[in-house]
Amino acid sequence: MALIKSISGTRGTIGGKSGDNLTPLDIVEAASAYGSWILQTYEAPKIVIGRDARISGQIVQQLVVNTLLSLGIDVIDLGLSTTPTVAMAVPNEAAAGGIILTASHNPKQWNALKFLNHKGEFITAADGQEILKIAAEGNIEFETVDNLGESKEVKDYIKWHIDKILELPLVNPVEIASRNYKVVVDCINSTGVLSIPPLLELLGCEVILLNAEPNGRFAHNPEPLPENLNELSRAVTANNAHLGIVVDPDVDRLAFVCEDGEMFGEEYTLVAVADYILRHKPGSTVSNLSSTRALRDVTEKFGQEYAASAVGEVNVVTKMKEIGAVIGGEGNGGIIYPELHYGRDALVGVALFLSHLAAFNKPTSFLRNSYPDYCISKNKIQLTPDIDLDYLFKKISERYQNQPQNTIDGLKIEFEKDWIHLRRSNTEPIIRIYAESTSEVMSNNLTNKIKADISELLRN
Repeated sequence: MALIKSISGTRGTIGGKSGDNLTPLDIVEAASAYGSWILQTYEAPKIVIGRDARISGQIVQQLVVNTLLSLGIDVIDLGLSTTPTVAMAVPNEAAAGGIILTASHNPKQWNALKFLNHKGEFITAADGQEILKIAAEGNIEFETVDNLGESKEVKDYIKWHIDKILELPLVNPVEIASRNYKVVVDCINSTGVLSIPPLLELLGCEVILLNAEPNGRFAHNPEPLPENLNELSRAVTANNAHLGIVVDPDVDRLAFVCEDGEMFGEEYTLVAVADYILRHKPGSTVSNLSSTRALRDVTEKFGQEYAASAVGEVNVVTKMKEIGAVIGGEGNGGIIYPELHYGRDALVGVALFLSHLAAFNKPTSFLRNSYPDYCISKNKIQLTPDIDLDYLFKKISERYQNQPQNTIDGLKIEFEKDWIHLRRSNTEPIIRIYAESTSEVMSNNLTNKIKADISELLRN
């Protein structure tokens, strides 16, 4: 059981003791601190709320909504929705901010409050620190009965979101429809079922659904990694489908399965979409330090600039704005297309990918094989209170002092075209260890070498 209060929001497991887990007391504390922070800037503000289909979602939603109302804040309640839909609704409603109730890729026992600013973008680290300070001080003042906020339910925002995607110049519904694609979609028993199938149907695709009941009882681990997609892979080949699609519970991460049942690779979601964008609109690209080098290769093929940011959507967005990137995102299947909005969005990723595939007019596996082939090994080590992470990273850095290093987010060490990145997770009490090479064996060897270094340092 766990509770993580961070600059991006509050995340934890449902049940247990307050302060150790995500209990009603912790939910109210987080919501009231965020609301109080909003009230420092806005008079009579309104906040957009939406949630994924987690079992605890309705309880968390009611606690959050009623806390905001008690602060005198109006609420626009989208109910079951997606993270990118909530993000787009905030500026459209001229709201002061938004709260997304989702623990993203975490298992069903987790939930979280993720905070947005008035632009519908995740709050900055400085804003997050201010909210944490307000929560710690606890001097929060609630309104009297005559000044309570009002709540309004709005249920058609996903349709509005889809309509905005279909209006994008680089989304080509006519060409997609002409290919008569048959697509298997794993909805992971969450709000993907409310968003991805309607989009695909408007793009003229035949849709076969898996795990299509939005009840939050995830049929498998909800992170869209290859080891969790066996059912989808089998369904693609059994139905002679052109491709498979999987999203995470809040629909901001996206991965594909090829027509032969092989993984397209979540790292290559962004690579493929960036390839398509750069063919039509020159410009720079951004991904985080833990993402595949293939994006840099594709970007430089078009004579454009690639830049890396620290891990985290807000960091990618900041770097994208800084250099005017035309496309960016994260190697976990997160597409950020600024022509729509500055946030990870699986829906726009689907539409742009299918537009690319339709123009390519060859099987999905052929498209995957057209890109540089790298293999990423993704591992983690559980953090315990006695581990001094700064000291650990410093000692590892010293061991590889002759190699190029980047320390803007943990420690990244480069070895020609190979690299390894160690960092503290923003969402779990773990050290993430990502390594990439031109073969699975080599990336695993690099990971095992660093793990051995860590073990030796922890023993000493």
